[in-house]
Amino acid sequence: MAQAREYQEQEADALSAAEIGAVAHLYRGEVYRSTLWRTRLDTTTNWAVVTLGVALSITFASPEASPLPLVLVGILILFFLAMEARRYRYFNVFRARTRWLETHFYAPMLSGEPRPPECDWRRELSKDYRRPEYHVGYGRAIARRIRRNYLWILLIQSIAFAGKVIIHPGPAESLSQVLQRAAVGPLPGGLIVGLGMIYVASFLTLAVWSQYADRQRAIRRGGKASASMG
Repeated sequence: MAQAREYQEQEADALSAAEIGAVAHLYRGEVYRSTLWRTRLDTTTNWAVVTLGVALSITFASPEASPLPLVLVGILILFFLAMEARRYRYFNVFRARTRWLETHFYAPMLSGEPRPPECDWRRELSKDYRRPEYHVGYGRAIARRIRRNYLWILLIQSIAFAGKVIIHPGPAESLSQVLQRAAVGPLPGGLIVGLGMIYVASFLTLAVWSQYADRQRAIRRGGKASASMG
């Protein structure tokens, strides 16, 4: 109790009641904005899922149907991924602000524990509002969205394409027959399969790299990466 009273006295010296109320409204506003951008992220993911579903329906409508829609949908998925990565960078700004307030203002207030002397949360927030900037690069944003959602979409697309050329219009009897079925117009099947393997390997590499980079970042920041301004 004595520690809690000490914290409240320190907080009273730092912020007036009106200022604490303003911070509360600020927090609500940041939560609203992060929720709004979270919804936009879900929207682009839904678009990718729906377009893949349409491509699957067309491709497997009949044994004679071409696997071309599954190839073309990959272009749309990449477009949605690029759009979602851009939206994620905006979302991450507002999410970081809310986590910063939660961990450096509300959490110490609720626990009654004083904040570390080096933690100047007001100065950090002030800098972020005066000169807002993205907290993650575009490449890392793409890698994170791949790890969270698009890797699974890609795997479904790849398995569906492989299944299509193996079983339709009948079970393949040799590798050469599979490659022949995988051909798209003037592009030979070997080239399509090779590009598909590069496609899958690139997504997997980015997902693994994102996981490793985020884990190392959390370790450097004491396991509280989500509470940081970056």
